[in-house]
Amino acid sequence: MPKLHLHLLSDSTGETLEMVAKAALAQFDDAQVSRHFWPMVRSQQHLDRVLGEIAAHPGLVLFTLVNPELRARLEDRCRALGLPSVAALDAVTAVLEDMLGVQAKARPGRQHLMDEAYFDRVDAIHYTIAHDDGVSHEDWEEADIVLAGVSRTSKTPTSIYLANRGYKVANIPVVPESPPPDALYSLKRPLVVGLTTAPDRLIQVRRNRLLSLNQAPETAYVDTDRVAKEVQYARRMFADNGWPVIDVTRRSIEETAAAVIRLMGERHEADAGEEATDE
Repeated sequence: MPKLHLHLLSDSTGETLEMVAKAALAQFDDAQVSRHFWPMVRSQQHLDRVLGEIAAHPGLVLFTLVNPELRARLEDRCRALGLPSVAALDAVTAVLEDMLGVQAKARPGRQHLMDEAYFDRVDAIHYTIAHDDGVSHEDWEEADIVLAGVSRTSKTPTSIYLANRGYKVANIPVVPESPPPDALYSLKRPLVVGLTTAPDRLIQVRRNRLLSLNQAPETAYVDTDRVAKEVQYARRMFADNGWPVIDVTRRSIEETAAAVIRLMGERHEADAGEEATDE
């Protein structure tokens, strides 16, 4: 597979472009891509410097530029070089203009304005970090989501991912020898979700963890019978309390988080349905 030079030009931080490029490239196995990242391109002088680099390393140009003069200059130069240039948000913006009947506001970095949602996300991250691994169970009622699972079922990284999406998340390890606090069973506001995995996969993950810490890889922590009983204990706890369960065996962190968000959506729909019935 030939090597591709991918130029990402943005008049803001470029976060949106990076996500779009990452999602698209994930569809191509073993793609050899050299990324050239050009954020905060807001002047002709800056653009001209970038165009020089594009000419030196020709490839695909992906951009989000709202200034019409800069856009035109970039597109003209790419045509002259025989290079494809793609405006990452144009198609979606055009459809939204059509559906909403209003014209988009051409402001650089508008999607990253420090609005109320931004500060809510910061609060969610702070809360999640402060309530990792069973800490501060007295405040769990303030959470949006509580994740429960045995050790190494990706509770912490999934919590942090969800926090970056604006959800306050607490997580707690399920340990047969140390039952969780009673507060877990009386929560009203948070959605409690159980995370589980296949015992053999769990043993592999735990063994790799021990090796990375230069610890003996043969302990009770990775004993086959003990791990199987741990997983069974956790599953029974989830079932007894009617908590939804997500099997993370073959899921990435992003896929697990997406499944949790879907459960949140279903819960909100059910709550809305009940309120409508009461009325």
